[in-house]
Amino acid sequence: MTIPQSKKEQLFNSLSQANTSFNEIYPGDRSERQPVHTLYGGANLFKFDATILLGQRALEILETYAPNHEVFGKVFGLSNEKNFSKKIYEKVIAKLKLEAIEDFRIDFEDGYGNRSNEEEDATAAAVAKEVAKGMKEKTLSPFIGIRIKPFTEEMKERGLRTLDIFVSTLVKETGGILPDNFVVMLPKVTISEQPATLANFFDILEEELGIKKGSLKMEMMVETTQAIMSIDGTNPLYKFIKASAGRCIAMHFGTYDYTASCSITAKYQEMDHPVCDFAHHVTKVALAHTGIWLSDGATNTMPIGPHRGDLTIDQKFENTQVVHRAWRKGYDHIRHSLWNGFYQGWDLNPAQFAMRYAAVYAFFLESYDDAVERLKTFVDKAARATLIGDVFDDAATGQGLLNYFLRALNSGAITEEEVLATGLTLDEIRGRSFKKILENRKMK
Repeated sequence: MTIPQSKKEQLFNSLSQANTSFNEIYPGDRSERQPVHTLYGGANLFKFDATILLGQRALEILETYAPNHEVFGKVFGLSNEKNFSKKIYEKVIAKLKLEAIEDFRIDFEDGYGNRSNEEEDATAAAVAKEVAKGMKEKTLSPFIGIRIKPFTEEMKERGLRTLDIFVSTLVKETGGILPDNFVVMLPKVTISEQPATLANFFDILEEELGIKKGSLKMEMMVETTQAIMSIDGTNPLYKFIKASAGRCIAMHFGTYDYTASCSITAKYQEMDHPVCDFAHHVTKVALAHTGIWLSDGATNTMPIGPHRGDLTIDQKFENTQVVHRAWRKGYDHIRHSLWNGFYQGWDLNPAQFAMRYAAVYAFFLESYDDAVERLKTFVDKAARATLIGDVFDDAATGQGLLNYFLRALNSGAITEEEVLATGLTLDEIRGRSFKKILENRKMK
């Protein structure tokens, strides 16, 4: 080489520091399981066995309005070629029986409303005791948390007070233990001082209550145009993340608050509105590879029939039509989110669970056979670009295929055995790096 070693080291010194700093900011996506949905429910309604009762209700609704895979497949437009609709139907049934709710957010904000301070104080304490009982009885969902009121000037005192009462009561009941995957949702974030204040309060709570430092985590919500573009024309989301001092793990999109902030009228406040797509893409670009989970919002058209009690044949038919239309609408919204790379979303009612899991499972399984063949070919040919059918693949596509299998596995759409059909190990899949897989295999 022309350049002396000493000068090369001098040349690369600052570059190495910059590369290291970059990698610290963008460590890549986390490999652990991300829930496919979050159920939001008013805090006043939460009980320790809510996941069991709501799961049973979801199953009852599915069996009432889709008693077999033929009806189910017709509602969601699923093909029965190779028993595809039957396979999805059976997976959804099994999911509702085993783990209908993956993530539960006990809501003290929109789903609870503005009540007297005395009532919200009492609810915060009572719900904490229900959560403690759920921990003891092992009835909680795998992920759980609460949504407090925003840290706006008008609501900051109420939000902090509710969180204080809830966490203090909970750790008193459990001897200082928090539920697995516990998180606090901070809504309507507009300035970095709001998550910074919550992070500072976490420090105080942990110190005062004897909780392990760093245990309390937060999520934030994108619900305003100011969260997408600040007054100086830049996106502030990473500033919000940085202000959380390592406490923030996810960013959720609030469909209806955001569309309202864009002056969209009620009739058109839908998850697939173009203003939502814009916000999704900006959020994705701003936070890609930072390790922050992204979640879409909810469809607010409920799959609930208008008639109750002893029904006539016509009333049963009308109920079925209403439920099927709402299911298909929600299914299409979820598929739209998945297509945009948002692998988590909100549900508001157990009647929505069937459409949620149908959409997630169908999204992944409909391309499973093709993905297996393509990934096996990539690995076998050690990253040489390969033409398969009419699709030209390169190493970047190999990384996309790897991401597909990890997402499909974490969502429950495919099993570990089905992942191994690719010829990769689970460790290789969870390592998330197609490049490293090829490098390691070339060394063998």
